[in-house]
Amino acid sequence: MAVISDFPAYPEWAGQVKSAEVVDPGDDGRASRVRFVLDAGVISDSYTLGYTWDDDSSVRWTVVEQGKMIAELAGSYVLAERDGSTEVTYELAVDLKVPMIGMIRRKAEKVIVDTALKGLKKRVEGR
Repeated sequence: MAVISDFPAYPEWAGQVKSAEVVDPGDDGRASRVRFVLDAGVISDSYTLGYTWDDDSSVRWTVVEQGKMIAELAGSYVLAERDGSTEVTYELAVDLKVPMIGMIRRKAEKVIVDTALKGLKKRVEGR
């Protein structure tokens, strides 16, 4: 969860994230609002996400300030201890303001999820 909550470091491991700026650090020291600049090929935008943290086991987010392309972006990371390691479940749903064939949108979501999970794993194991 330490890697997930370190938003300024996202450009180092989350390939499509070009910048992540905490705009509201939250009462508990974990960001409650973060402004992102994203370049994921067909989806390039800037937007702000609001975060809800559940101790060290999960975090959920949704758009609180839309971008030019992204109408909705909601997701979560859920962490669970499994045999001395951590299992990460990542869910993501994206809705765009511009018309896009569902198949292309799902492929973009899959690329974002796959890249994020691979980057997260590499970052955690490299620490």
